Amino acid sequence: MRQHTLQKRQTGVGFIEVLITLFVLAIGLLGVASLQFVGSFANRDAISRTQSELVAEQVAERLRAATRPATAGDGMVVNNAYFSSNNYNFATLSCGSGDTYACHCLSLPSSIPDCESGTCSEAQIAQYDAWSLSCAAVQTNKAITLDVSCTDSNSGDADTCSAGSRIHIMLTWPVSSSSKQQYTLNTRCNPDSGDSNACVVKDITL
Repeated sequence: MRQHTLQKRQTGVGFIEVLITLFVLAIGLLGVASLQFVGSFANRDAISRTQSELVAEQVAERLRAATRPATAGDGMVVNNAYFSSNNYNFATLSCGSGDTYACHCLSLPSSIPDCESGTCSEAQIAQYDAWSLSCAAVQTNKAITLDVSCTDSNSGDADTCSAGSRIHIMLTWPVSSSSKQQYTLNTRCNPDSGDSNACVVKDITL
């Protein structure tokens, strides 16, 4: 008789308990989704930064390999074409595809000299190097741009970057800040107030 009474009093999980469980589960899933969202952005930025560091070092090595004695002053210089912005970021190349790397880098464009199998002048080597380095920059993030400039110490000679001048290598890519992901922007790669770029900067002297 007592056992029968206990069985009659036993009830299942109530509707309120189910709603509370679903609410707690939803809060947890939202937290996991938020972490994945922030993590994906952080991972993309880390890949872009790592690749840019590698490319900046490659640029420095190419410049040092292309040096020749300066005609004015003591020291080493490179061909002026290394500082032409038209040689970088496929500025003179066109393609209908949205994939920059697939469009310009899977095969050598006809306007780029083949300096691996043929003989090239200094200017042609600079053009080829600029193309291959631009390809390396966009391999992981097609929005990365490469800039090679110089603070010329002697404007009176024929060299864009005279012996002893400071060469600036900068790789830049756009970023967006949010309530969960904040960036401290470097003023060197954000000259205008509306810019929002991350960058890797390397300064060298030949």
